Amino acid sequence: MPPPVEVAHIFRQHGPAYRQAHRLAIQQRRVMRAIELCRSAALGGHVETCSHCAHTRIAYNSCRNRHCPKCQHTERARWLERRQAELLPVEYFHVVFTLPEPLAAMALQNKEVIYGLLFRTAAQTLLTIAADPQHLGAEIGFFAILHTWGQTLLHHPHLHCVVPGGGLSPGYERWIGCRPGFFLPVRVLSRLFRRLFLAGLHEMFEAGFLEFFGDLTALRERPAFTRYLRPLEEIEWVVYAKPPFGGAHQALRYLGRYTHRVAISNERLLAWNEREVRFQWKDYRHRHKQKSGVMTLAVDEFIRRFLLHTLPSGFQRIRYFGFLANCHRTEKLAFCRQLLAAPVMELLPLSAAVRPCPPLPSTVESLAVCRQCGKGVMLRIQILPAYRWPLQVPDTS
Repeated sequence: MPPPVEVAHIFRQHGPAYRQAHRLAIQQRRVMRAIELCRSAALGGHVETCSHCAHTRIAYNSCRNRHCPKCQHTERARWLERRQAELLPVEYFHVVFTLPEPLAAMALQNKEVIYGLLFRTAAQTLLTIAADPQHLGAEIGFFAILHTWGQTLLHHPHLHCVVPGGGLSPGYERWIGCRPGFFLPVRVLSRLFRRLFLAGLHEMFEAGFLEFFGDLTALRERPAFTRYLRPLEEIEWVVYAKPPFGGAHQALRYLGRYTHRVAISNERLLAWNEREVRFQWKDYRHRHKQKSGVMTLAVDEFIRRFLLHTLPSGFQRIRYFGFLANCHRTEKLAFCRQLLAAPVMELLPLSAAVRPCPPLPSTVESLAVCRQCGKGVMLRIQILPAYRWPLQVPDTS
């Protein structure tokens, strides 16, 4: 059986030559360097020995970069644990907002501005339609997760929104639940989302917040910018309400697949050599009959596509809105439970539901059971200092 393939292996082998041949943003260089050094001696670590059988192992530190496939497993488990106390005994819904392809090209050159606008307009759309008495007539709460990729690693920005099925009445005197299996009409959501996003885009242009270069250079002129957006005013934008999760427990298990996902996981990689990378992919365009296959890309093209999804420094890719907004989440969740008459402990899922994947060997705490004998515990006996991490990413452009 061939050894497992990791993004880190590809970056370590081909990263230096790729950086030499291409102009990269400083954030992209940092992502590459972090993945290359993750769980290696360069970042330091510690030595552990078993208290029973004297088995010894070295555990190297992780890079903790949010784009790293290896580091997101444990971050995901910690995030899900923190979400336990926020569960409500209602049906949960999953709504996806997708930008049309012409705007995806624009977003690639204005990531922070347009990704931020995507969050604001999707949130405003959900809050506005839910508050309308013709639909739900309630203040809802939800969180949204930004994904910027499709299965083939091309740029495909979209927002996954996870919403409890109901909300607080205008006077906060009762909980208003949605109809079983139905949250809000997607066509109404789609058209408001389209209107709000295009209006926001025009405002950003007038304020000088958008930059264009390469194939989009002509959009710096107002007439060209207006002509570029006009066809988007007529087409239907994709807002997709997936089938409801069910209860809070099912929602939490399902969320493990979305929250801390990166552009491609190591599990999807099949093989690589000096020229090519092979990986699995699925075609989700056919809802009832998903297609799957194997894609082969040149190494440079694989790295290019991976780096398309580097987020701006400090950009928050998980955000909370409505009664789940950070500023008053605790108070309003307690009020929701009071109206729903549900003690918090009855809502907490089993620990197995909160940890969808086992921790990686290098992230096991120092008192973990020895995997060699299964009897002793691993005790930390030596610290290994980091020795090669650069203070500043070199500029090789």
